[in-house]
Amino acid sequence: MALQVCREDLTKVQVELNRLQAEYSDVVPRRDWDNLNHMHEETLIKLETLQTDFDQLKSEYDTLLEVHRQSAPAVLHSNQSVLQHGSDNKHIVTTPRPNWEQCSDILGGSERCKELFEGQSSQKRLEILLQQMNGQNEFFTGLGTSSDVPIYLQYEGKLKNLKLKKADVVRVIKDIWREKTSENEKNDDSRDLQMFLHSYLVEHYKDKAGEWAYSLMESIQNNLEDYLICLFNDILIGKVDESIYHGQTQLLSHLLKVLIQSDTTQCGSLTVLEFSDALKKAFPLKDQDIEELLAVAQTELKSNGVRIAYQTLYTEDTDGRHKEFLSLVKKQATAERLQYISELRMQLEGKREVDAEHLRTAFKTIDPSLDSETLDWNLGVAFQTKEGELRAQALNTEVVLQRLSVANVKRAGPK
Repeated sequence: MALQVCREDLTKVQVELNRLQAEYSDVVPRRDWDNLNHMHEETLIKLETLQTDFDQLKSEYDTLLEVHRQSAPAVLHSNQSVLQHGSDNKHIVTTPRPNWEQCSDILGGSERCKELFEGQSSQKRLEILLQQMNGQNEFFTGLGTSSDVPIYLQYEGKLKNLKLKKADVVRVIKDIWREKTSENEKNDDSRDLQMFLHSYLVEHYKDKAGEWAYSLMESIQNNLEDYLICLFNDILIGKVDESIYHGQTQLLSHLLKVLIQSDTTQCGSLTVLEFSDALKKAFPLKDQDIEELLAVAQTELKSNGVRIAYQTLYTEDTDGRHKEFLSLVKKQATAERLQYISELRMQLEGKREVDAEHLRTAFKTIDPSLDSETLDWNLGVAFQTKEGELRAQALNTEVVLQRLSVANVKRAGPK
């Protein structure tokens, strides 16, 4: 009986518990209700204060807006009168200024345009422009077919002036170098630039090859301030050896290859330390010049000192020229090459003439790391003979040094 009573009581308690859970499941404790009620009252007080401040500011704003509306027409009319009066006075004494930079293509580039126009009045600039335009003949007169005329200019009669722009000249020069480099890689005995230029113009422009040849030469002479154009002209006339161009191209290509290899994450940028290490790897013979290259790269890219987007350094400007960093790389290479020739000059000091064996010994003395193939090429440049055909002939030392100074003769290893 006791057990039965306990079970009945347990059933009643269970039923009551279920009822309480059902009825009070959504009810919050009294302390939570009090806290929320207190926060609500504080929020209402703040809202009333902000609403009062807002109403006051809106009233002040409406007042100021009304005052402005009433006074604006008078002020506007006064300002219009002043501006109109000033405009009338200036119109009397001034005229619109033309954009003289647009004449740069006609005058042979921005540098020459600036040189001709600097400090001149508009009237004088117009006279200069007309003189330059009148000086550009519509036709060229061929120089003939005699042997003393370069082969690419051996034409007779009237040849139309195509008046090539600088962009056209740069495009043609780059295409010429691209095809000539490809030919040099296929053939051991490459043609000189004059012969190749003649073949290139005949192949690409056929009956108009003469017009392109003369027009190209005129545009080249008008744009000699551009490094690419100037170097092409110097090589064409024999002032500089063709190896200078190919050496610079290989130098920049080697540097880019090292930078790409250093970019392990392939994100197109390197940290300053990684970029510096890559420069040292690409140019192991440089010392202080590395810091200069690093500084110019950061300045050119406006780097924040964290990462350097090295691929951007290889972009060209609108005229197809390299920017500061790559220009400095080529400038340093030229200085190092001339320093190398200067050391060779000191080694040959006192010799009026030099033969192949003496020159070979001098090279090995100042540059012990020089390999035999490069050494034979250097001797071939100095004595203007093919490798393996050197004879026991002596030449004037200054002539030999001059030939070496205009070719891609460079140090192979440390002193």
